[in-house]
Amino acid sequence: MTARDSAVFGPTVSAMLVAARLDPVALEPLITRALDEDLDGGVDVTTQATVPVGQTAVLDLVARRGGVVAGVPVAAAVFMAVCGDDDVEIDFLAADGDTVAEGAVIISVRASTHALLRAERPALNLLGHLSGIATATRRWVDAVAGTGAAIRDTRKTTPGMRALEKYAVRCGGGVNHRMSLSDAALVKDNHVLAAGGVAAAFRLVREAFPGVPVEVEVDSLDQLDEVLDAGADLVLLDNFAPEQMRTAVARTGGRARLEASGGLTIDVAREVAATGVDYLAVGALTHSSPVLDIGADLRTDD
Repeated sequence: MTARDSAVFGPTVSAMLVAARLDPVALEPLITRALDEDLDGGVDVTTQATVPVGQTAVLDLVARRGGVVAGVPVAAAVFMAVCGDDDVEIDFLAADGDTVAEGAVIISVRASTHALLRAERPALNLLGHLSGIATATRRWVDAVAGTGAAIRDTRKTTPGMRALEKYAVRCGGGVNHRMSLSDAALVKDNHVLAAGGVAAAFRLVREAFPGVPVEVEVDSLDQLDEVLDAGADLVLLDNFAPEQMRTAVARTGGRARLEASGGLTIDVAREVAATGVDYLAVGALTHSSPVLDIGADLRTDD
């Protein structure tokens, strides 16, 4: 993905997004939808009734619980989209990938009170969701520390949120699997059935797309032998028990990288990693991580 600058978010926030390998222009529609659904064609009736026009304030985004931060430039982009480059000041007090303690201020934003309260919930929704993924990922990464295995995500992402959720995995110390169906091949059981065998499926993909990385899913040691003989260099071990994984690692003998997958939990993460596999595939990182509790505290200039 080629990142492009966004005039809506201003040069500083756009540069932060680009550095994070996020496309500011691609992010604009997501933020616009988040803001629009919060108003639903109307106005913020509570703020209009209670906040004087022209009042300015500072809004602190505060970690209510400790965790790993992800999405700081994304939250900042929400405020920029509402406030505009000339009417907002943002202090970045934590960076993506930082571990913050309960009570830590992550971002402070000075702007019109009306604008701050307009942007508050969409910014918190995105920041809390992404930080929750990063926090969960860090727990998995810590669980396998020293084994040599890496934690990988999957395509089990929220529609429209894949780039952001996979970014949050990176912030937590995990690594990304393929971003789409086009940048890498993953031969699964349905492909094997259609092709007439696991080795045949691998060869067909390799012949049709010789420059594309190919991973092959196997559900038995016999299938592993087949794809290794066919030349596969990345194999997904589907629902293998740890003892089977150790056997697979020994049979592979370094000829291919191996990925454990299928219902893994953090309680068994270290045992699985200790078998010698290269990756643990964890779909729960993106589809089941709870949000990190982050709140917003307003400080008026009055």
